[in-house]
Amino acid sequence: MRRQGVEASMRKPGGRPTREQAGVLEMQILEGARSVFCRSGFANASLEEIALRLGVSKHTIYRRFPNKAALLDAVVEQDLGRFRAALVAAAKEGSGALDALRRMAGRYVRIGSSRDYAAFYLSVSAEAALSATLRGRLAEWSRSALEPLVAALAEAQASGALRPGHTESACDILVDLLEGANNRARLRRDAAADGEEQQALFEQRWAVFLAAFGTVPLSPEETRPGN
Repeated sequence: MRRQGVEASMRKPGGRPTREQAGVLEMQILEGARSVFCRSGFANASLEEIALRLGVSKHTIYRRFPNKAALLDAVVEQDLGRFRAALVAAAKEGSGALDALRRMAGRYVRIGSSRDYAAFYLSVSAEAALSATLRGRLAEWSRSALEPLVAALAEAQASGALRPGHTESACDILVDLLEGANNRARLRRDAAADGEEQQALFEQRWAVFLAAFGTVPLSPEETRPGN
């Protein structure tokens, strides 16, 4: 009944869905696939399971995605678009190159510490340890996701707010610091993220990054934990 209802609701009187309805259906497929990949893992998930969860036929999925790998690519590409847009939006709130970078780094932590984000990407990362193909894809996705952060870091270096050097290496170190904050936030017993605690975790890592790469010495107050 559910399958008939979902697919029938996507058809216009002539029997084919409108372009808008097709877009909605594709979005539902991507969200459903993301949920199944997260719960079952990419290797164990099947298009049959995804179709059953959505209440559509396998052919509905196959018409849009030729295989499971293509579906995973589409799921991640959608996430990457949202992630990059969030970083760029955060940068626009900044006043100056260094503040723009700081705001982007803070948004990185806000997104990365969420359990929904962590559950999916930690699952993919775990499987990538055993799959060279998936490991290569994960590296490509990571480079794409971090492009706005690398660009903002380069601008901060060019402005003189950060010491010149290898931008990608500096970005790698910043991300390592931010992921440390994410890991601590994810392991909190309370599922609800505490804004002040999350901000404190971020500020501590940001202070370490500035101590290593900044051109202006930090004051004692700025190096104090929690500031």
